[in-house]
Amino acid sequence: MNWLIAPNAFKGSIEADEAAKIIQNLIQAEDKGSVVKTAPIADGGDGTCYLLIQHLGLMKFHEQVCDPIGRARDGFFGYDPISETAYLDVSTVSGVKWLASDELNPWVSSSYGTGELIKEAISKGAKNIVLGLGGSATVDMGIGILAALGIIFLDEKGDELAPFSPYFLQKIAHIRFNGNLPSISFTCLCDVSNPFFGDNGAIPVFGPQKGLKADDQKLFVDASKKVYELFEKASKKTIDDQPSFGAAGGIALGLSAFFPTEIAQGAHFFFEKIEMEKMIDSADLIVTGEGRYDSQSAHGKGSFELLQLAHKKGKKIWLITSGDEADEAGFDEVIKLPDLDFNLSNIQERAKGNLKQAVFNKLNEKDF
Repeated sequence: MNWLIAPNAFKGSIEADEAAKIIQNLIQAEDKGSVVKTAPIADGGDGTCYLLIQHLGLMKFHEQVCDPIGRARDGFFGYDPISETAYLDVSTVSGVKWLASDELNPWVSSSYGTGELIKEAISKGAKNIVLGLGGSATVDMGIGILAALGIIFLDEKGDELAPFSPYFLQKIAHIRFNGNLPSISFTCLCDVSNPFFGDNGAIPVFGPQKGLKADDQKLFVDASKKVYELFEKASKKTIDDQPSFGAAGGIALGLSAFFPTEIAQGAHFFFEKIEMEKMIDSADLIVTGEGRYDSQSAHGKGSFELLQLAHKKGKKIWLITSGDEADEAGFDEVIKLPDLDFNLSNIQERAKGNLKQAVFNKLNEKDF
């Protein structure tokens, strides 16, 4: 029996590669004659480029840069010298995971540290940047990244605004650059389709998750619209708000003003890069998983996209998840996990224990 173990991350509890290893160990113990390959997956969410770096065996470079509020944070990127392409996640240093709940504040949080990593990747020879947008702490329209790459943001007096200065977005009155920007292009990976502006945009949908108070939303929208107009003025081009510009607080929007920028559906890009179809061809049974499969999963999430590939190839596929919304999704088997109480301590250990027990129980049914 040839197994392919390809889980997504179980959000907030188990990373994809950890989950894959747990499942692999259990199958090898119960089905001793089996071949069990692992291919942990991502779809543009937090950790997508981390997994791509592993799958592709890329050189990994570390650099101390800034976290979302200016503290030192060890960051890294992967680099492929043949294609001159660097891979990094915004969440590596600009992620919401680095901030306590009382530190969340999009009036201060900046993507500057991600820009520092990109600048270092350019110094290694990178001409193309693949940027995973999931898990950011920012709604800064990519201003932090742009500042690190040489674009200068000025207040009404013509003074340069320092990164992480409070209410920097609201204070921007002028944008200046000398025309000698790096010759790079961006491919931004995401798993959401929200535009930046509008009722379904970044500010009302994701702003509250990043600390934006309801009373501040109109002020934030007004400040963002002003910066949007300044982007168009500085770049001398019209910038149309697009689906997925709302990901990571508008990073792709800001980048598109000054650099060739493409938005890619994260799961499709990921599967193509790791040649997922070839892995499926050699598998008899595929096992995927995510923390909770819900109505959003069918809109570009990794487990759903893997289901489509499995059906295309006529292969069986199991899903490990919590909740009941996956029952009619089309998986050959749904292995149910109990709901987690994220207010309890040791949530990671509880989640791993639940995963081990659920998989163990299924394997002991011996109906695979």
